[in-house]
Amino acid sequence: MKVLIIKNKTTEGPGLLKGILDSHGIGYDIADLGRGEQFPDPGGYDALFVFGGPDSANDNTPKMKDELKRIRQALDADIPFLGVCLGMQALVKAAGGEVVKNAVKETGWRGPDGGFFQMEATEEGKTDPLFGGLPSLLPVFHLHGETVVLAEGMALLATGKHCTNQAVKVGERAYGIQGHLELTPPMLEEWMRHDPDLMPLDKDALRKDYAALRGMYEISGTKLLENFLGIAGIIG
Repeated sequence: MKVLIIKNKTTEGPGLLKGILDSHGIGYDIADLGRGEQFPDPGGYDALFVFGGPDSANDNTPKMKDELKRIRQALDADIPFLGVCLGMQALVKAAGGEVVKNAVKETGWRGPDGGFFQMEATEEGKTDPLFGGLPSLLPVFHLHGETVVLAEGMALLATGKHCTNQAVKVGERAYGIQGHLELTPPMLEEWMRHDPDLMPLDKDALRKDYAALRGMYEISGTKLLENFLGIAGIIG
């Protein structure tokens, strides 16, 4: 078994996923599109992960055109897919939906009202194996300004207060999550140093919120990623 991991930005990588793959002895290749590497043919892999980045799925660039083409290729071949943030938006765009500006730019742990960002499973989400064994309400770290408009046949699995479409399903084994459940402490530190939307925020407050949520957050993120690998038939 081997999976393909796509980075749209060098600092936005697999996070918690890497430890899970290593612990299960699952092989993986990583292509860093942020460094100009090419998106490999997904046909030889047992699952495809696409993570976040500063691009928009609406960008008319060779990079994004190729990325959407490769995702469509994976969907046509029924290769299990999990997209995070931009990866979710690219999934929806590749499958016939739309990507549009969200009413609120979701950044960090808390919304404009000061409350924690959360995603809540819909009735369909509660019965989907991706959310098996998870509570219906999960805190989530955000770093995005766009959202998606679902096309016919897509399922909404989780919603949020400031951004409705938080988790989606396309077909039987393709999923997208808007928030960053793969987050690890080193990733947060890196993002706070370099991400233009996070740099102006109170870094001590971001660290404090993470410390308060970290135990539950990592358990939930690990469980969701393992659930996906189960759906993909990669782990039992």
